Amino acid sequence: MGRGRAKAKQTKVARDLKYRSVDMDLESLERELRGDNRQQEDPHDEDGLSDEYADLAEKYAHYGEDD
Repeated sequence: MGRGRAKAKQTKVARDLKYRSVDMDLESLERELRGDNRQQEDPHDEDGLSDEYADLAEKYAHYGEDD
């Protein structure tokens, strides 16, 4: 039981997606799917890391060095 309610909801969602006019940013979607994030990167950031990961980069920086 309950299958009819689930199917009705799926039908409603499908109908909304089909007939609703949505302005989609296809260029942004394409960049996201390709993995391009050049627009979001800071050109002054020389190592390519965002500020939120800078502390982690400093913490684990010695792992890549040969002593």
